[in-house]
Amino acid sequence: MKLALEHKFSLTVYLWGIITGVISGWLAYYNRAAWILGFLLYFLTDRFVMAVVKELPPDVPDQRAIFKKAFWGWLLFWLYFTMLSYTVAVHFTPVCYSNQSLLYKMVSSGNATIKCLPGTG
Repeated sequence: MKLALEHKFSLTVYLWGIITGVISGWLAYYNRAAWILGFLLYFLTDRFVMAVVKELPPDVPDQRAIFKKAFWGWLLFWLYFTMLSYTVAVHFTPVCYSNQSLLYKMVSSGNATIKCLPGTG
């Protein structure tokens, strides 16, 4: 199965978003401002894409145009995987602030597989 050049380009951008997101999330566990480092890795997108794809799709005229073409795809993957890896790293536990909330009702009825910490309110 051979991928079209456009698809290979997109998948490479998404992969770079995943890699930078995981780096951001795990480093943010140790230092809250470390997510900025992951965002700065966006400026290496062109090098990563060119290392993997080797040639550009027809709608990307030159290497500098990679940034413009890849921004939204990279940003969404980076943001999602930053939040996901950070949440996993901190061992997030939900808090039930109100007995009227949907989360509280799901936990108390036995439909949820999580335990809920009691809230302060």
